[in-house]
Amino acid sequence: MSGGEVAGILVAVFWAILVSFLAVVLVRLAQVLKATTKLVADVTDEAVPLLADASTTVRSARTQLDRVDAIASDVQEVTSNASALSSTVASTFGGPLVKVAAFGYGVRKALGKGGAAGAGSEDVPRRTARRTVIVGRTVPSPRRRKQKG
Repeated sequence: MSGGEVAGILVAVFWAILVSFLAVVLVRLAQVLKATTKLVADVTDEAVPLLADASTTVRSARTQLDRVDAIASDVQEVTSNASALSSTVASTFGGPLVKVAAFGYGVRKALGKGGAAGAGSEDVPRRTARRTVIVGRTVPSPRRRKQKG
């Protein structure tokens, strides 16, 4: 064998090893592509029903939110009606009730059951703090300063 024949055999062996290596890589790549295709098909088969369920859930949630919005607006209307009714009752009955209470207080004072005024004491009757009555609330009078002496 000559040197050229040995070199030719080495080149042929090298090309055979290279082609075998590339064949193995291509077979493995084909297996990976086949597995990937199967995985994508399985994911697609699972994702379509999930997306349909999600769409149904979103529609149902929208319907429930519309119902809650309607309930909230009804509650707001009832609240405003109750507030108006409360104001009407307070303005209708507030004045007469204050007058009846004042009359009752005056009768008690006149009959002597209301405190120091009818008890016969020689002290100067105590002054009670005056309060301003506004329907629905009481506003206190300003505080008095203590007198020195």
